[in-house]
Amino acid sequence: MLFEAQPTVDLREQSPLALAFVGDAVLELLVRQRLVETTRMQPGKLHSTATRYVSAHAQNRELEILTPLLTEEEANVLRRGKNATKATVAKHATAQEYRASTGFECLLGWLYLQNRNDRIQQLFEALWQQYTPEA
Repeated sequence: MLFEAQPTVDLREQSPLALAFVGDAVLELLVRQRLVETTRMQPGKLHSTATRYVSAHAQNRELEILTPLLTEEEANVLRRGKNATKATVAKHATAQEYRASTGFECLLGWLYLQNRNDRIQQLFEALWQQYTPEA
């Protein structure tokens, strides 16, 4: 990954929504990087393709692939993120999809802030190989 995290706050005490804030950026960067590395799309097409991987609906489907691969600790972080309360819901997603995407982002943020980039890469590779975005 791009940077090494050096948190001074215990991540167990960090808000799951704050972890999701970081995880959202992690997933977005991974998808954008992979698309640029593997295609010759124009920027507008890159953006529309990337959204098929990072939308709440897509993340909910991606979790179906990744959940069996998670450790107990990772599953607990995911659950904590899913149970976090948000004031808003995405306009193009159900409440269940939105909660799942928050949990997924929370997990990625938690892994990133622990400098577990190898694990992020493992999960992303599984996602990339098994997930087929909807057109």
